[in-house]
Amino acid sequence: MKVRQISVFLENKSGRLAQVTQILGENGINIRALSIADTTDFGILRLIVNDPEKAYRALKEGGFTVSTTEVIAVEVDDRPGGLAAALQALDQAGINIEYLYAFVQKASSAALVVFRVEQLDEAVEALRAAGIRIIGESEVTLL
Repeated sequence: MKVRQISVFLENKSGRLAQVTQILGENGINIRALSIADTTDFGILRLIVNDPEKAYRALKEGGFTVSTTEVIAVEVDDRPGGLAAALQALDQAGINIEYLYAFVQKASSAALVVFRVEQLDEAVEALRAAGIRIIGESEVTLL
């Protein structure tokens, strides 16, 4: 159960993020989660959207450098220490986390955490074995 993430290379210029969101909005694409990592010269915008293929095409046509990456989305309890079980399961399996980002779901006692790891299948197995709920792409895009 993997989720496709859209990654967008952004020059560190005023208005570039606004252009991305405008293109997505004009194409009826809803952002479900996002993260941005930046340096002084550029940033990488990572997005989970309701229609990854359409988002990819729209952003490419809009002149952006875009790629897709498979990530894992899991549900953890929204409480102190709620993330620890998932992180411990990955650590015990020897799986390194490249990055992660999270958001809290409205009207829920759970948070959604998006992980990028190299060993996706092994990570899914380790998380399932630890009783961590993996969220598939069809469910994530509806949140």
